[in-house]
Amino acid sequence: MSLFRRRRRGPGDVREQEEFHDPGVISNAYAVDLGTCNIKIYNAATDKIMVQKNMIAVKNKKTMIAYGDNAYEMFERAPANIRVSNPIGNGVIADIRNMELLMKSFMRDEQRGTLHPADFFVAVPTDVTEVERRAFYDLIEDAGIKARRIMVVEKALADGLGLGIDVKTAQGVLVVDVGYDTTEISILSLGGIVLSKLIKIGGHQFDANIVSAVRREYNLVIGMKTAETVRLTIGSKDSGAFDSGVCTIYGRDIVTGLPMERTLSRDFVENTLHDSFRSIVDNVKVLLERTPPELSADIYRHGLFLTGGACQEEGLAELLGEETKLDVNMADAPINTVALGLAQVIKKMQYRPLAYTIEGLGK
Repeated sequence: MSLFRRRRRGPGDVREQEEFHDPGVISNAYAVDLGTCNIKIYNAATDKIMVQKNMIAVKNKKTMIAYGDNAYEMFERAPANIRVSNPIGNGVIADIRNMELLMKSFMRDEQRGTLHPADFFVAVPTDVTEVERRAFYDLIEDAGIKARRIMVVEKALADGLGLGIDVKTAQGVLVVDVGYDTTEISILSLGGIVLSKLIKIGGHQFDANIVSAVRREYNLVIGMKTAETVRLTIGSKDSGAFDSGVCTIYGRDIVTGLPMERTLSRDFVENTLHDSFRSIVDNVKVLLERTPPELSADIYRHGLFLTGGACQEEGLAELLGEETKLDVNMADAPINTVALGLAQVIKKMQYRPLAYTIEGLGK
């Protein structure tokens, strides 16, 4: 069964995964996708994915008072002695101590208070340093969550598996994962990553663009949280309010200093985000120009695969299709694609070789 939908029909299709469950499935295992905005944890025992905001609230620089969705509720509302932050930045671990606290808290929730030994499969970006890569391994090892075995999987390969693609075959696949802080563009073939590029453009940049545009056009100051709400309300096709095409926001008038409301249109949002969309498209084209000819032929037949939590913004898929002349296949569950791919590694022996350990390296 395919886990993506095709924007425009093309003459070919990639080889999809066969539907079967392998007897080598590991039941006591977890898959972890650490995003800047959201953390996704797949539990093999329940076959479910937990999705929570990757945020922590710390009081007086020493006491954690909230985490996950509860911490997000405090974001941009907390007093000066409470710091609400994301331990992940630009796709890598920026605050290891707080990330360890978060990881242990989430695992206690998953295991109902008592931690049990388990295997962990962790997704890591490709275009990062060895030190940054090692940090993902060390996080699981040092978080006190009783990790029995820690395996690392390249995020781009997990994306491919999560899209329902058999990434081990000799076919070229182009995956564009638009996250909160970064966009990872990858070309896959034969169970490996032929080319990859990580750029610092994503949902966070989209929100910052909206904040700046509202201030410039309406003399209105809004927070990043409000900008995200606007983007997800009228900028995303999966929003229930998408058809209305408008969104009312509240902020502070720069001139009077008083609270004020404004109504934003979808066209305003799309025009505001166009330059960021253009940067993503330009980087995709750069990678395509470096792609070996045989893989280029595969990509032309199959199109590109668009996923990630910020991929559903109105205008992005259309611009990618227009500029690259490729079909754009949109993931049905873009936030969970990586976690779904890691689940395939846990469930099926044929994909287990995609996972590797870095135990002992760099120490």
